[in-house]
Amino acid sequence: MEETPLGFLIVDTARLYRARIDRAFEDAGLGLTAGEARTLAYVRFHPDLRQSALAEKMSVEPMTLVGFLDRLEAAGLVLREVDPRDRRAKIVRLADAAAPYLERISIAAGSARAHATEDFSDAERTQLRDLLVRVRANLARDHRCKDPR
Repeated sequence: MEETPLGFLIVDTARLYRARIDRAFEDAGLGLTAGEARTLAYVRFHPDLRQSALAEKMSVEPMTLVGFLDRLEAAGLVLREVDPRDRRAKIVRLADAAAPYLERISIAAGSARAHATEDFSDAERTQLRDLLVRVRANLARDHRCKDPR
């Protein structure tokens, strides 16, 4: 029997993991989409980025991010402030009200992660993470070389 190609495994795994994360966020009663929750997490890990830099970091189109930010701002979870170095640009910051959401996002994501790796040893979890970081770095390097942005 032929081995499943690596690309199929990566795409199928990402799709299934995303569905598990979506379900975990829904079960947590966050009232946020997975994209909105992911945006909050990215703002927490990368504070004070311009919207354009945040979109690039998240690998989403700027207009997609604007939709997430509009809803998060309306809910009082993020603030968009004028960048003092360039008044045309907006800096994204977390509002104080985001803290309990981030806690619940972290718990829900941890639950999905634990489910995905439930029969892994600690060493295997570390190895998987390290390998995925390397794959991502390889692909990001290739993407930057071919993408004129």
